[in-house]
Amino acid sequence: MSTATPNKPRLTTSAMIASIAAEGQRTQSAPFGNALVALARDRKDIVGMSADLAKYTDLHLFAQAYPERFFQMGMAEQLLMGAAGGMAKEGFTPFVTTYAVFASRRAYDFIHQVIAEENLNVKIACALPGLTTGYGPSHQATEDIAIFRGVPGLTIVDPCDALDTEQAVTAIAAHQGPVYMRLLRGKVPLVLDEYDYKFELGKAKLLRDGRDVLVISSGIMTMRALEVAEALKADNVGVAVLHTPTIKPLDEEAIIREAKRSGRLVVVAENHSVVGGLGEAVAGTLLRAGVAPAFRQIALPDAFLDAGALPTLHDRYGISTQAMAASIKSWLR
Repeated sequence: MSTATPNKPRLTTSAMIASIAAEGQRTQSAPFGNALVALARDRKDIVGMSADLAKYTDLHLFAQAYPERFFQMGMAEQLLMGAAGGMAKEGFTPFVTTYAVFASRRAYDFIHQVIAEENLNVKIACALPGLTTGYGPSHQATEDIAIFRGVPGLTIVDPCDALDTEQAVTAIAAHQGPVYMRLLRGKVPLVLDEYDYKFELGKAKLLRDGRDVLVISSGIMTMRALEVAEALKADNVGVAVLHTPTIKPLDEEAIIREAKRSGRLVVVAENHSVVGGLGEAVAGTLLRAGVAPAFRQIALPDAFLDAGALPTLHDRYGISTQAMAASIKSWLR
């Protein structure tokens, strides 16, 4: 006897690696790869490097356009980061791609010692951040921001959508110093073009205002926050959304300014463990400033997460639009 929900299609294995875009949502293909190809036409110093994952991080587009500037380092992430540091010392600007789990867990010491300590101009763009794959803890980088936030001088970027990713590529290339960017790949949702948005490194952007709730978010959770804000309009709940694509350095001025507005519940939403990410960064910022609003977090649990279809996992761990809306409504009661 089937236990499938009526009128709801059974999810297949492909849903473990499905696009995070909802059915019918506008998308843009490979914004990172296409933006890097366009930028590298005039920036001859840019090189692309990967550890056997160019096809799965959209860097294959760069490899096709500039084969003489592309370096396939094989399945050796430590070697990848060490070589990228050497390239930077020779005056190149390496864009390095792999999966976020491999950069943060396998290659941390090389990023810390070879790249960050010497403030080298290496841009590390890593796919499958947080819960954007259903293949279990081996591939789910739920603690990457926590791992990297403690590295001095390392800029951390968590884009929301295709527009954010595309514009961030240009911004981090112009920035002098190491950058870690969470990478959205393949068919990436496009939402921020409706909000007169422009990415600025180190700056948060108030995308919409609201009297009842302030959601401070990064990455795909900004897309979710905007969806929740629309959904809760029907309940006469006003939700403001402050998008913080740069996790480090954090735009503390904007966060304090918006959180000081009285009467609003402050919710930090992130596609990351509840430990050590944006939520704790915002909480520390507010405590140091003496600002103490009602405060909640929407984040992944401090646990090894299940494998499965992404829609199911997003519901289970509270980061789907429906789960997020339900949490906020319960906190307002």
